[in-house]
Parts: sequence; C-alpha cells; structure tokens
Amino acid sequence: MIRRAKRRFVAAALAAALAVSAGCASRPINERIDKVDPASGYRADLRLGNRPNNDPRTLLVLAFSGGGTRAAALSYGVLEALRASEVLVDGQRRRLLDEVDLITGVSGGAFTALAYALYGERLFAEYETRFLKRDVQGDLVARTLNPFNWPKLVGGSYGRSELAAEYYDEILFGGATFGDLLDKPTPIAIVAGTDLSTGSRFPFTQSDWDLLCSNLHKVTLSRAAAASSAVPIVFSPVTFNNYGGTCGHQYPDLVRELQRPEHRSRPADRALMRHREMRDFERSADRPFIHVVDGGVSDNLGMRTVLEGFEVLEASPAFRQSAGLHRLDRIAVIIVNARSAPSTDWDRSETPPGIVDQLVQSSGVPIDRYSYELVQLMRDNIERSELLRELLVARRRLAGASEAEAEADTRRLALFAIDVSFESIADPDERRYFLNLPTTFVLPPEAVDRLRELGGRLLRESPDYQQLREDFRRR
Repeated sequence: MIRRAKRRFVAAALAAALAVSAGCASRPINERIDKVDPASGYRADLRLGNRPNNDPRTLLVLAFSGGGTRAAALSYGVLEALRASEVLVDGQRRRLLDEVDLITGVSGGAFTALAYALYGERLFAEYETRFLKRDVQGDLVARTLNPFNWPKLVGGSYGRSELAAEYYDEILFGGATFGDLLDKPTPIAIVAGTDLSTGSRFPFTQSDWDLLCSNLHKVTLSRAAAASSAVPIVFSPVTFNNYGGTCGHQYPDLVRELQRPEHRSRPADRALMRHREMRDFERSADRPFIHVVDGGVSDNLGMRTVLEGFEVLEASPAFRQSAGLHRLDRIAVIIVNARSAPSTDWDRSETPPGIVDQLVQSSGVPIDRYSYELVQLMRDNIERSELLRELLVARRRLAGASEAEAEADTRRLALFAIDVSFESIADPDERRYFLNLPTTFVLPPEAVDRLRELGGRLLRESPDYQQLREDFRRR
C-alpha cells in the first residue's frame, strides 16, 4: 500500500512537472469596447429608484467594511435584521430591507454585497453554509499546495488570486457576471479594489470601466470579489487589461461644472480629486495593465463613493437638480464597520515583534484608523444637513416656487448616519472578544453566529436607527 501511495505521489509530481514545462495558465481577459454607451451597463444612475416595493422617497445606503469572514458575517447580520424590520410606507407594511437602494463593499464585505445582489431572498437560505461557515482559508491553502495547481502559479499573470476566484465561483457565485445582475430586483452593489500603482480606488461599475474602455458586463463576480479581497503579499494582484483613451470617453457635465473657478474650493476640490485620479486610467499606452489589490488599502469602509456623492451634492446646483432631491423624504446610510483591534503584549518587552507581526500590524492599523476617520466624515456631512436644506430651498426658489412652497418642499428631508461597529458594545469583555477576532477567511461557527446576532442587535440599539424608524412612523 505504501509503495502504491509513493507511486501515485511520483506520478502526480511528474504530471505537475510536465504541465509546468508545457506553459503557465492564462488569466481571463476583460473585453474592449469601441464606444462608450452611457445608457447601458451596470451603472448606479441607471438602477437607482427602478426596483419593485421600493419607496422612491427614501434613499437607503449600506456600506460594508473589510475584515474577512468577520466583516462578511457582521454585514450579513445587518441584512437579516433589516429583513425582519417592518415600516409603514403609504399605509402598507414594508421590510426595511426592500428600501435598500445601494450597497458598497470591500474585501470581506464585498462577498455579502455581491451575494445579496445576485441571490436576493435566496441568500438567507444558503449564505451560511456556502460561505460563512466554510473553511475558505483552509481550502485556498490546500489548492495552492496541490501540485496539479502549481503550473497555473508559475510565471505569467494568473496568480493566487485567480485560483481564489475559481474557488469563489464554485462555492458561491456559480460563474455569474455583472451582466447577470442587470435584471435582478436587488440593490446595486458597488465593490472596489485598489489600483496598486497609484493607490486609488478601483470600483466595479461600468461608469468607472468606461475609463478603461472595457466591458464590465462579462467580468465575473468572483474576480471582483477576489480583487477586492486580495490582501497584498498573501494574495497576488488581479490584473485587468486597460484600453483607456480609445473609446471616445467624455466626462459628464458635472465634472466640467466643478472645474470652474468658483467651485475650486472645498468641498468641490475633494469631489474633483476622484476625477483627477480617474484620468490616470486613460493613459493605456503607458499603463496597458492595471493590477488590483485589496479595496481596504484605499477605503476599508466602502464609504468614499457615498462621501463623494454628498460633497458633489453640496457643491453642484446642477447635480442637486438632476438628482431630484426635492422628492426625497429621507437619506440614510448604515455603516457596518468590522474594524478589529487585536491586543498585543509587545510593549512589555524590550525586544520588538518579528517581521511577520510588524507587517500585519503596519498594514492593518492605518486602515482601521482611516476607517474611523471616514465614519466621522460621514457624520460631519450629515450634521451639515441644514446647509443642504438651505441649498435645496434656494434651488426650489430658482425653479419658480414661492418661499413658503420651497420651505415646505425641503424641510421634510431627514438625513441619518447609522454606525454599526464593535466600539458600540457596552460590555467590555464582549467588546474585547469581537475586537480580537482575526482577519481571516475562516472563523469558528460559534463566532459566525455571534457576529450575525451582534450585527442585528447593534443596529436595533442604535439611536440613529431608532430615529429612522420613527421618521417612517411619523409620515
């Protein structure tokens, strides 16, 4: 029996060696487009407000942070709580989950965002077994160590993240692409990675892919999830072809408006920074390939998209008019922040930590601190809501409404920033438990269950969330 096992091992090794000599595997190639079509593709502006059982007077956004399975489970718990929460809309009971319009996600949160966009209600019957309570990390390690996969990993641009994408397809996404999301009655999911060369966000929406002159329609959700969670060093970057500058891409009027001298100040300058970053993608002659890593490197909360929207709203009268804000009763953003803060005893010893510990800490702590700053920026935007209301009144007056009509039309707009994070846990022992959960793609089943329960509990206990529900009751 031992001899047979040895023979099988030798045969496997020989097969792997022969495969290596035959050449390495090729990564998928994203498709070129010859001309941008703003009326097609997976775009937020085409999908928002076009869903059944969704109140057009409410804009509800969820932002799911990174953090491996910890983030995926916490964000899933929030979805479960929204599914169980009912509000009155025009005298009819509706689930708050049905009012969600947009979900942003990075890294671990990207899996929950994309899976819900793909499966909708079916997610609640399958996500736990297909992903949350699966040893994803162990399976990925096993595949990497399998000699039959070594040929794929030798040279070229395939890499460990492409191997991971194949695995995510098998267990969760089933080969689905962004084109498959177009007809789904679910919120739009915007997930993002980070451009390794520039450090800028790399979102998976057709509006952003227009800059690459590439078609997002056929890109698999699994590759987007793999790119968004490609922790540097642990995973390889995910590589995409860049055809930018060859399809006649034109920036929207909004960008030209914000570039006028009177708008070149805060917050317009912050809103324009993203567009300055985006222009770099159009240099395809210099940058024919874009290498994408973990989205948490540039935005661990997936909040930049939302913040930029608020800043453009404040800076641009034309955008406020086109957005139809006078029809909204409320805007709510639920930030699901799975930031961890593992305790260490390094400061008790004169000897500094080893290189691996230093690498993990130096990459994680700045991201987590940045997450905190983003939450505060979101709150600052919400607290400036009085300015927003004044701007809306002015817009309505310019449109010919009387002062009384303008006031009545705009003072109803309510804004809510709801933070679901471990920092809100009252019990210090419980808070310490969650803050020390590792950023991995495997957790004990008990930890997954506790995270799901915690996500729903923290949401329900949030004073801002209670005010949101009360706002539904009042109208």
